Amino acid sequence: MHIDGNVYYDGIDIYRDYDVTELRKKIGMVFQKPNPFQMSVYDNIAYGPRVHGVKKKSVLNEIVEKSLKAAALWDVVSDRLHESALGLSGGQQQRLCITRVLTVEPDVILMDESTSALDPIATAKIEDLVYELKKDYTIIIVTNNMQQAGRISDTTAFFLVGEIVELGPTDQIFLNPKDKRTEDYISGRFG
Repeated sequence: MHIDGNVYYDGIDIYRDYDVTELRKKIGMVFQKPNPFQMSVYDNIAYGPRVHGVKKKSVLNEIVEKSLKAAALWDVVSDRLHESALGLSGGQQQRLCITRVLTVEPDVILMDESTSALDPIATAKIEDLVYELKKDYTIIIVTNNMQQAGRISDTTAFFLVGEIVELGPTDQIFLNPKDKRTEDYISGRFG
């Protein structure tokens, strides 16, 4: 939340009172375009735990396998762990980035248009993954794809020019919006 030009999380001024490394452990970010590091699949996944002090190989191995399984990617990459992550398909790279976030077990996962650059099959896999992950994580998704919001969200907020126009249960927002601007957007009258 922005207040007087500062950014707060849990009542703490992030820029003044917070170690950015610790913040990244609490809030994971998945961007629109997959951004794997130029290193192996294994090293991409082990990166976060290493930054937070995990050095023991057996522990890192366990974290990597557990996280890849949680992201439904283990069966795809288990035999390619030491190959470059850049050799994965776009959808696999995006799931790898989600996996990288999972390794530090954040409180919140932010996903900014994380499927907009993907084909329908890769998008469906990410949506299935999000549906499973939301059982254990708070996930905030920014999307302009109303169908996607309807499929995978429990709560929807409609923003217009930086203002929250309406916030509520997804079914209520889509089926019975309270604000005319929300109704106009959903019905395709603008946007």
